[in-house]
Parts: sequence; C-alpha cells; structure tokens
Amino acid sequence: MLTDQARGFLNSHRVARFATAEHGGQPHVVPICYAVYDNSVYFTIDEKPKQLRDKPLKRIRNLQINPHVALVVDRYEEDWTQLGWVMVQGEAALLDDGEEHTKAQRLLKARYPQLHGMQIGDLPVIAVRITRVVSWGNLSTAS
Repeated sequence: MLTDQARGFLNSHRVARFATAEHGGQPHVVPICYAVYDNSVYFTIDEKPKQLRDKPLKRIRNLQINPHVALVVDRYEEDWTQLGWVMVQGEAALLDDGEEHTKAQRLLKARYPQLHGMQIGDLPVIAVRITRVVSWGNLSTAS
C-alpha cells in the first residue's frame, strides 16, 4: 500500500496531523507522534492531566462512532520545490492491550525517547489500518 518513497517520507518526519470526524461530520484534527509498521500507523495516547483522564478524548470518541480517519505528514520550505506531503486514509482501531498494543508501544518508544519517562503501558494505542495513500510534491528524504 505504501510506496517505499511515501514510507521513507513518513519515517523521516516526526509529527502528523490526525483527523477524525464526529457523527455529524464535524472534523477534528490534532498533531500526533507516530510510528509506521507494515500497513498500519500507530500512535499512543500519552499521559494527560487529571481533568482529561475522566472522559475519553475527542479523537477516541469520534473514531468509536466513525472509524474512517486520515493523517497528513507534510514538509514546508520557503523553496517551494521542496514542498511535499503524504496523506494516509484508513480505518482506526483502538488497542487497549495485547501483542499488537505492546509492539506498537515498543515502536513508538524506539522512535520517541521522550516516551520512556511516561507511564503509557496501560494507555490505549490507535492503529490506523491504511486503505489509501495520496501524496504530492517532493518526497525526497535527502537533507
């Protein structure tokens, strides 16, 4: 599903914008840190302040009623010959535990050392099962 070029572009960037939609279609977009493995993109719900722990996050509530999601990774440069982006569309699954949950968190910790100090083992992971990839522009990973 992902070309080598699109996979390389995703792996060379650190932040994506993750989009869900409410039942009525209102979009909701948040930045995420992610890892790509096979034909899935993973991100974990990290530690939140106490006031946010008592109610599921909007992105989780949205995907529970509408699992169709998208994420975009982009590069902006003043030199517009360097502009590029990859959009991944798919179905989201909420992983609360299990082998895939553990593997996803391992991948995320390897990619983002900041997660090592966080207690995320019992927190959910969102897995985006890629069904479509769209890209545009310069996807080169050369610096």
